[in-house]
Amino acid sequence: MIDHFGINAAHWDETTGFYDTVLAVLGHRRLMDYGVAIGYGTEVPAFWVSTFEGIGPNRENHFAFTAPDAATVRAFFDAAVATGAEVLHEPRLWPEYHPGYYGAFVRDPEGNNVEAVCHTAAEGD
Repeated sequence: MIDHFGINAAHWDETTGFYDTVLAVLGHRRLMDYGVAIGYGTEVPAFWVSTFEGIGPNRENHFAFTAPDAATVRAFFDAAVATGAEVLHEPRLWPEYHPGYYGAFVRDPEGNNVEAVCHTAAEGD
């Protein structure tokens, strides 16, 4: 069900140091580091810590739900938009994440960034 999730950090060095330490005890490590976003996991990044300019209190969370294919990602997106959800990113391939990453992002009524993702999409899906 949950593909990955992320939190936003106002105290970058302290927060990433904390997760570097405590997740290592559990057998996890940094798998991706973009400077403003770090993906932790064992084989694939499943937990992310991010930051951005002007971050303040009541920061949004990010949750990604697994979808079996690109068509289901699009159906998720259409259903979310039909409920009135704010569109963050329409369904598309995200090759900067990895080949085959197809996702759509919306904001839920509580202000969270919610995504549906398929990891096996092809160009033209």
